Amino acid sequence: MAVQNPLLTSHLAAVSRSFYLTLKVLPWRVRPQIGLAYLLARTTDTIADTDLVPASQRLEALQRLRERIMGTRTSPVRFPELAGKQSSPAERVLLEKCEAGVSLLETLTPTDQQLVRSVLEVITSGQELDLRRFESASSSSITGLKTPADLDDYTYRVAGCVGEFWTQICRRHLFPKAKLDESLLLRNGVRFGKGLQLVNILRDLPADLRTGRCYIPTDELLARQLRPEDLLDPKNETRFRPLFDSYLAVARGHLEAGWNYTNSLPFGCIRLRLACSWPVLLGMETLRLLARTPVLRPDCRVKVPRTTLRNVMIRTVLFYPFPGMWKGLAPKA
Repeated sequence: MAVQNPLLTSHLAAVSRSFYLTLKVLPWRVRPQIGLAYLLARTTDTIADTDLVPASQRLEALQRLRERIMGTRTSPVRFPELAGKQSSPAERVLLEKCEAGVSLLETLTPTDQQLVRSVLEVITSGQELDLRRFESASSSSITGLKTPADLDDYTYRVAGCVGEFWTQICRRHLFPKAKLDESLLLRNGVRFGKGLQLVNILRDLPADLRTGRCYIPTDELLARQLRPEDLLDPKNETRFRPLFDSYLAVARGHLEAGWNYTNSLPFGCIRLRLACSWPVLLGMETLRLLARTPVLRPDCRVKVPRTTLRNVMIRTVLFYPFPGMWKGLAPKA
C-alpha cells in the first residue's frame, strides 16, 4: 500500500489531527496498517454517532460495513443518507469514501489483513453494544452500565483491543526477533488502550450524562446512595467525588502500564516509543487536571492545552538519549 494515499494522509488528518501526529512519527513499515485500521474504525464510529438517524438504521449500516470489512459481503457499501446528516465536512467525506477505504484492505498482506479485520470486529461489536444499550437513553432517562465488569469490557472492546493490534503489527514488522516478555507486552498493551479510553470517559462524563449515557457503573453509584440522574446536579460533587477519584486511580494504573509498555520496547525503536509516549503522557496530564477540577459541572470540561502537547513532544525528543531523564517524564501519581 502506498503510504501517501490521500485517505491515509490529508483525509486522516482532517478527521483526527491528534492521532495523525502519532501516525506521522510511526515508522513507514507500520503506518499504512495502523492508519487504515484507524480510518475504518473512525468510519464505523461516525456511523454509530450519527444521532439524527434512528439507532436501528445505524445498527443495520454498521452490520453491512462490518461484513464488508470482514470480506463476507462483496457488494460495495454506500451510506448517502448518513453522509448527508454530517455537520462536519470531513466526516461526510469519510462516509462518502467508505468503500475506497475498505478496498485498501486488499493492498495489505494476508496476515496484516487478518489483524486489521480482527481488531475492527471487536471495535464494531463494542459500538453495536453501545447503540443497543443506550437506544432509548436521554437526558431525562439516563441509562448506565451496571457493573465495573461491564465498564472494563467496554473499554476493552473499543480501545484495549487496539493495544493488542498495535503490539502484534509492530512486533511483526519492527522487532520480530527482540527478546521480550510477549504475554506481558500484550497485557500492558491492552491496559494502555483501556487507560486512554477511561480517561476519555472520565473527562466527558458531564456531556455524556446530558445525552443519557452514564459509564460509571450504577451498582457502585447505588452503593453510595446515588443514581445516574443525581450526577446532573453539581451539588452532588462531594458525594460522588470519592468514586470518581477511584476511577482516576484505575485510569492512572492503566497508563502506568502503558508507560511500562513504552519503555519495554527496544531502545532502537525511537519513532515507535515516541508515538507511544505522547498519548500516555498527555493522558496522565489530563488525569492531573481532572483531579483538581469540579467533574459534574458541564462548563468545566478539561482539555490539555496545545502548548502542553508541544512541550511533551519536545521533551520526549530531547530526553530520549538519556534514559533516566526520559523515564522521569511520567509525573508521579
